[in-house]
Amino acid sequence: MTATFPARPGWAQGGAATGANYTADASAPPWRSGSAERPLQPVNLLELEEAAARVIPAAGFDYIAGGAGDEWTLRENRAAFERRQIVQRVLTGKVVADTATEILGTPIALPTIVAPMGGQAIAHVSAEAGTARGAAAAGTLHTVSTVATLSLEDAARAADGPKWFQIYLTRDDGFNAELLQRARAAGYGAIVLTVDVPIVGNRERDRRNGFVYPPAAAPRNFLDAAGRLRPIERAFQPRLDADSIAFVRRHGGLPVVVKGIATAEDALLALDAGAAAIQVSNHGGRQLDGAPAAFTVLPEVAAAVQGRVPLILDGGIRRGADVFKALASGADVVALGRPVLYGLALGGWQGVQSVFQHLEDELRTVMQLAGAATVADIRRTRLYG
Repeated sequence: MTATFPARPGWAQGGAATGANYTADASAPPWRSGSAERPLQPVNLLELEEAAARVIPAAGFDYIAGGAGDEWTLRENRAAFERRQIVQRVLTGKVVADTATEILGTPIALPTIVAPMGGQAIAHVSAEAGTARGAAAAGTLHTVSTVATLSLEDAARAADGPKWFQIYLTRDDGFNAELLQRARAAGYGAIVLTVDVPIVGNRERDRRNGFVYPPAAAPRNFLDAAGRLRPIERAFQPRLDADSIAFVRRHGGLPVVVKGIATAEDALLALDAGAAAIQVSNHGGRQLDGAPAAFTVLPEVAAAVQGRVPLILDGGIRRGADVFKALASGADVVALGRPVLYGLALGGWQGVQSVFQHLEDELRTVMQLAGAATVADIRRTRLYG
């Protein structure tokens, strides 16, 4: 990128004892997140991480970029893509590539959507509003996190594009039902139930930094009637099973995407419980370090599901070739996480749009070189390795 970025700022952290602490520290100095609004012209998405590290305060960047434990699974999410190769067809006569597809009946311009990520004001002052606007401009779908900086209603109003709401079930079923009903009333098209966070993983960067959500990024959905933040980590429901999926279906009245599936056994349980889609994920390497890459387990899950519901893959996507390989391995779409926040930090909503536009351009190039004219063609492509 040709732009010059400022030196990396720091931030005096509060005293979280273990992992991330969502409880805002009112005594902390003002948070200096990104505020630029401009399109980006990256050579590739990998270089955005280094640039974003010079804009996002240090502990906030570590919260976004880091993983659990030794971060082996975080690294493996990328490495797994590098071990598979695309079978290149050259005599198909297909020279025009169309990246358009759909997920749960929603048309999107490319087979890549926004993964749910909380506290986006850590990256940019516009927070989830910027991400929603950028995703809509790129013609894709935005997933809003339970622990978003904005309330689910404000995030829904930020842009006209399609949107899903992600939920962490808490120990309070009344509060859970209220969130689900609010999401339906706000116009969300599906509920994404995250099932791989019975507890928060051992995120050593956050422990080392004593990371605490800055007040500007406090999750508004967890404010009580007096405006105080609920103790989120202790509120999460650790016991998740088929009944959890049934609860979300019953109270949300929307299709349920079950996120965090990494085995055929759990995929079949989710199907039996009424999942409308399955998201193969290891939470970006932020939960169980030593777990295989999401891309590694995707074929196993795809073989079990046998096309009965759509499959979404997240974890390690940085290249158009990664998207291609994921679809050739059984995914219907992929979800993009950290690069979206890097684009947001560097360019606001235009930065987010630029991230998706760049990935779409890369994917189209790969499709043309591999002899795939449509997303359906990609799914019929073989991989080596």
